[in-house]
Amino acid sequence: MNYLYSGNAGFLEGVAGRLAEAGFVRTDDVEDADAVVTFCASQTALEDAYFDERGFVQAARPGTVLVDLSASTPSFARELNAVAVVSDLVFVEAPLVVGDMMAADAFSRRENLTCFAAGEKGDVERAWPLLEVLVGAVHETGGSGSAQLARAAYTLQTAAQVVSAIEADALYRAVMGSTAGPNREARRVGAVSPQAERVLAAINDDRFSGPYTCEMFMAELSAALMAADDVDLILPQAEAAMHLLELLAVIGGSDLTPAALALVYGDEKSCARHGLDWTRAEQAYGDEGDGFGYDEEDGEGDGCSHDHDDFRGFDYSSN
Repeated sequence: MNYLYSGNAGFLEGVAGRLAEAGFVRTDDVEDADAVVTFCASQTALEDAYFDERGFVQAARPGTVLVDLSASTPSFARELNAVAVVSDLVFVEAPLVVGDMMAADAFSRRENLTCFAAGEKGDVERAWPLLEVLVGAVHETGGSGSAQLARAAYTLQTAAQVVSAIEADALYRAVMGSTAGPNREARRVGAVSPQAERVLAAINDDRFSGPYTCEMFMAELSAALMAADDVDLILPQAEAAMHLLELLAVIGGSDLTPAALALVYGDEKSCARHGLDWTRAEQAYGDEGDGFGYDEEDGEGDGCSHDHDDFRGFDYSSN
């Protein structure tokens, strides 16, 4: 089977080997593709991939299987499915779930990847040979839109676990760092979930690089928030997590793993060691940058003390 891939290059690098071993041949010509696989990091990129002038909906041959691994909204998935049906295409929404987001081999380990899957009757079965090569487990959820709804719910819970673990660690380090005595390093903050354990392990190892990035995490959380917005639901906890991620991206951390959120609570020297620059926040927010949590004179930080209400609408690309 010939497949065309569009999206995150790191993901393709991780899965290309096992696709080739399974007999899948990559092509760059959509007209030669039996299947199209997409994994986009933003809703805009996803819309362009399918609905642009030369988008896959217009360019793919009838009968082509479209498999989208991106996090999106249930409404967009239903819209894309409806257009695919009219165009005689097979669309399967299969939003990807990365188990250990901090792992150096996050995408290359098949057992670290799962997905939810939904589509018209029989469509998931059409995509199954491809999906079972890409991921270790496929969870079918039903009709169009249901996989994205399941992904959004999973994302909200994951974001809560990641941020709460990081904040617990920040509190531990702040208190123990100010406590005198030989035993102040004898204890470590505990974790209440496997995801939290992975985050804390990465923080303790000072390990913030990997193929799964904050940009991807932001895309997933953004999709969940858009899904909530579609039904006029406000999610304060998720909004707060998004603001923290946006701040990290503004200071240059969009290409680090989600564990790098811990650096926002640290000092300027630790941030600089990992390529983060707090002056970018001051440039982006102007006077709103006051109180970001470090002393410009000595470079020491006392944590994240910024106003989370002013982080929308800025360019947070790493370039």
